[in-house]
Amino acid sequence: MKKVPLRQCVGCGEMKSKKEMIRILKTEEEGFVLDSTGKKNGRGAYICRNAECLKAARKSKGLDRSFKMAVSDEVYESLTKEIEALESE
Repeated sequence: MKKVPLRQCVGCGEMKSKKEMIRILKTEEEGFVLDSTGKKNGRGAYICRNAECLKAARKSKGLDRSFKMAVSDEVYESLTKEIEALESE
């Protein structure tokens, strides 16, 4: 039986498989982006595929802790738009 890699959501704190979650990535060139493949280089944090978890992460400063730096409001707004676009698909 193959082991399923689990990751913790920075919003709600639930442990889920990597496939069920979205990876938020901090890169030198692009800044903060959503990594749909889960294989891009850079520091990553995982979040559930809904806007409520992103709101919870913003309130509890989950992304700030994961990336060990302050995450600006513009980043949260752009991530919210990208997650809402994924939800509507």
